[in-house]
Amino acid sequence: MSVLAAATLSALLAGAWPSCAVAQARGGPAASGAGIYTCVDDRGRRLTSDRPIPDCVAKEQRVLNSDGSLRRVVPPTLTAEERAEQEAAERRAALERAAKADAVRRDRNLVIRYPNEASHRKAREAALDTVRMAIRATEQRVQELAVERKPLLEEAEFYQGRQMPLRLKQQIDANDAAVEAQRAAATNQEAELVRVNRLYDAELAHLRKLWAGALPGSLGAIPTAEPPPPSRAAASAAR
Repeated sequence: MSVLAAATLSALLAGAWPSCAVAQARGGPAASGAGIYTCVDDRGRRLTSDRPIPDCVAKEQRVLNSDGSLRRVVPPTLTAEERAEQEAAERRAALERAAKADAVRRDRNLVIRYPNEASHRKAREAALDTVRMAIRATEQRVQELAVERKPLLEEAEFYQGRQMPLRLKQQIDANDAAVEAQRAAATNQEAELVRVNRLYDAELAHLRKLWAGALPGSLGAIPTAEPPPPSRAAASAAR
């Protein structure tokens, strides 16, 4: 230690000695080796104490060992506003870490589920088959409605030029509404085919990068395809 450093340390220790001695006599922090607190206040004065210095609560305080070496640094005490900002920043950081962990886990699970393109193609076809079955069911229902409509129209011809019975009119109207609902359902199902294909296309592009060696969680989220909104006719039929 240089002569100047030794002199500086001696001055610091000398300034802190009275309070340290009192603390030792009372069994205070200094007696238990709490260290020497030192800081520079707003007026440029260097203060020392055997405990945290009230005049420096908004400043960094250095805690020294008895030989003058640095034991630790006490950060400034935050105001309520600063503490709120710090907590908000910590929450944002925690959310970002959680999102990153989710992305890593999602990518790893994706690669486990689809180790190659053939397995992904099989899953795509299974998803499309579900929609295709619904389309076939809709087409079959349209045919059934056409069969049900034929005798109604034949009966309606009997009343040409006359008022149709209310019962018959209601049956024809109900058939018309059911056909319209099935057509709307078919439109939605065709849109669903497009959506499923887009979803699997985006997933496949993501997987190809992972298969090529991209790190899980490094590619961002996979774009999602929104389902088509239900048509008015389909919604009315559902009610």
